[in-house]
Amino acid sequence: MAIRPTEERPVHSSVTSGKPTSHADLLEDVRLLWQDLRELAHNHLKLATLEAKRAGRSLVSIAAAGVFMAVLLLMVWIGLMAAAVLALIESNMVGEMEAVLLITGVNLLIALMLFWFIRSKSRYLFFPETVNSLKNREDS
Repeated sequence: MAIRPTEERPVHSSVTSGKPTSHADLLEDVRLLWQDLRELAHNHLKLATLEAKRAGRSLVSIAAAGVFMAVLLLMVWIGLMAAAVLALIESNMVGEMEAVLLITGVNLLIALMLFWFIRSKSRYLFFPETVNSLKNREDS
């Protein structure tokens, strides 16, 4: 800490009154305190900048890993669907074309269900209750 302890401060006497004056010391302490505050603010901003840079790099790494994982999962899904088609064909339940169309239809049905799920949840992305409360305040 930059403020000097009282035992290190020189005591000055006023020529006219004989009382100790410490205006210079007080100004010096204020200057040192201001310098400490500036250094502290600078250090906090530098830390925030470094952490933001690290967070950005982490986000890019996570996104890249997510894309790679999505590609791998897509390959697994395609493999499972191909195995299902082959199982249907080998069981003599349906022909080759019908098996492919059946699996494609099931995939389409699952995709539509996911689409409706996403659509139903996406309305919450616009903070509807907050917007309504702000509109109600404006009307009042």
